[in-house]
Amino acid sequence: MKAAIFDAVGSPLRIGTQPDPTPGADEVVLRVAACGICGSDLHITEDPGPFGIHPGFVLGHEIAGEVVATGTDVHGLKVGDGVAVVPMRGCGHCATCRAGDPARCADLVLIGGGYAEYVTVAARQCHLLPEGVALADGALAEPLAVALHCVIRARMQPGARVAVLGAGPIGLLVAFWARRLGAAQVVMADLHAHQRDRALALGATGFALSDDRVAQNIADLAGGPPDIVFECVGKRGLLQAAVQTVRPQGKVIGVGLCVGGDAWDPFTALMKEIELIFAVFFHQGHEFGPALDALAEGRFAPQQIITDRIGLSPVPQMFEGLRSRTTQCKVLIQPDMSDA
Repeated sequence: MKAAIFDAVGSPLRIGTQPDPTPGADEVVLRVAACGICGSDLHITEDPGPFGIHPGFVLGHEIAGEVVATGTDVHGLKVGDGVAVVPMRGCGHCATCRAGDPARCADLVLIGGGYAEYVTVAARQCHLLPEGVALADGALAEPLAVALHCVIRARMQPGARVAVLGAGPIGLLVAFWARRLGAAQVVMADLHAHQRDRALALGATGFALSDDRVAQNIADLAGGPPDIVFECVGKRGLLQAAVQTVRPQGKVIGVGLCVGGDAWDPFTALMKEIELIFAVFFHQGHEFGPALDALAEGRFAPQQIITDRIGLSPVPQMFEGLRSRTTQCKVLIQPDMSDA
């Protein structure tokens, strides 16, 4: 099969071939319909050590596909089923796995493999797509579930004033869920304005520029300092900016993956008595299902974050381009477009 393969830090991904996969007893093989390029994939190729990534690895965890083979112990899935994949693979037997929360399993493995024509996953990682959801669009279920988990972690109440720092895919989907779940004001902030229309289409009520007046810019649009600020970028200094932006006794939710560490002065957080909460992954049972359901047509369609669909051949060039800020948002790799 054809795949986009990681070789080393500083080297672009390359298109090569790997053996066609075969399923283990509890696994299925999927023909990949779509796999999203995630910001965390970019981070991984810059610092693969903490993630256990090795030369020859195939990235890609935002996967949707069609079942083409099943293992001997698989029940409930059959060839031809369209599924979206939970990329967290736990042992399947411990209390957290049985409760639908493999992210807390001691044997957790974060899978890749989606930048390829086929991928093998455990059957328990697969969710059938709801009727009316396009197979390729199922690749959005994973980032949608991550964003939903962030809003749930924040214990947001209807009528809340919310700010989201960073208008990338996760930030935009946090805004989508915050508005969908009853926030009165959802103000997004970013360094550039090219995502403004997309943010408003997904439910944001305002869009501010992230300059040295970002806290005031947000307060002006939200009708006062926000109750909750989501930091969805993961760059040094943005947790501090979120603390400065939130109201006294408000909440700051750390979402962005800040590789390489951060530095901040906790004095403002202390004086404001804020809650600092971090959010990562999601609950397979309570959050992935609603994320899939949200892909059905609605007022704020999350599919609006998709800015490009490409085959495998252009992946190395696109991947390198995404290391710099562009007007792209979510790019879906669709291997059946490889020769396009």
